Amino acid sequence: MESGPHRVSDVMTRAVVAVGPKALFKDIVGRMRRWRVSALPVLAGDGRVIGVVSEADLLPKEEFRDSDPDRITQMRRLADLTKAGAVDAGELMSTPAVTVHPDTKLAEAARIMALRHVKRLFVTDAEGVLVGVVSRADLLTVFLRPDDELAAEIRSEVVDALFTGPADRVDVTVAEGVATVTGCVADASLIPLAERLVGGVEGVTRVDCRLTAAAAAVTDPTDALPTGHTPGAGRGHPSPAA
Repeated sequence: MESGPHRVSDVMTRAVVAVGPKALFKDIVGRMRRWRVSALPVLAGDGRVIGVVSEADLLPKEEFRDSDPDRITQMRRLADLTKAGAVDAGELMSTPAVTVHPDTKLAEAARIMALRHVKRLFVTDAEGVLVGVVSRADLLTVFLRPDDELAAEIRSEVVDALFTGPADRVDVTVAEGVATVTGCVADASLIPLAERLVGGVEGVTRVDCRLTAAAAAVTDPTDALPTGHTPGAGRGHPSPAA
C-alpha cells in the first residue's frame, strides 16, 4: 500500500480562484492581486475549464498602449496585439488549458510543467470540471517527507518485494533524503532494479546502493564421493592398505 504522496490529488490545493469568460480585464487583475496568483482558470457555466488567463496574457495591453507597431511586428505578434485590445477573459484566455487529472503521478506532472513552461497545472475530473490546482511548490513537498517514513516505504515496497531468499540480508537507512542500501543478496541481477526502484520513491534525493552478491557456498569435492572411496583410487594409484 502506498504510504506517501504519489499523485496530484495528494498535494493539490482544492480551493481555486476562477473567473468566467465574461469577467472584465480590471476584475481579473484585481483577483490576481487579491489572491496573489499569476493565473486564473476560466470556467464555463458547468465548471469545465475552457482556458487560462495569466499575467502574460494581460501584459500586451500595457506593452502596446502607446506604441504603433510596424508591419513586421504586427505579423510576428498578431496574437499579442489581439490580446492588447481584449476586454474580457474570453478574449484574453489561452486555450486549451494545460490540465491534469487527480490520479496523475507527481513525476508526470513535473514533466508536463517543464515541457509546457508553466508554473501550475489546473486539475480536472473526467468531465473536465475543475477540482484543484497543483503548483511547483506543491510538487516539492514530497521532499519534506520524514526519513523514517522513506526508509519504511523502501523496505516494504522494494526490499521485501525483491529480496525474499534466506541468503538475502539487506539494510536500509535514510538521512536527509539520501537512501543507503547495504547488504548481500543471492540474485545479483536484481541489484540495478533495486537501485532504480529506491530512486523512484517520492522524496528520495539520492541513492547510495552498496548491495553485493552473496558468495556461492564452496563445496568440498570429497563430499560427493562414496564412503570409503579415496581420491585417486582407480586411476593407477593403489588404495591404502586396510
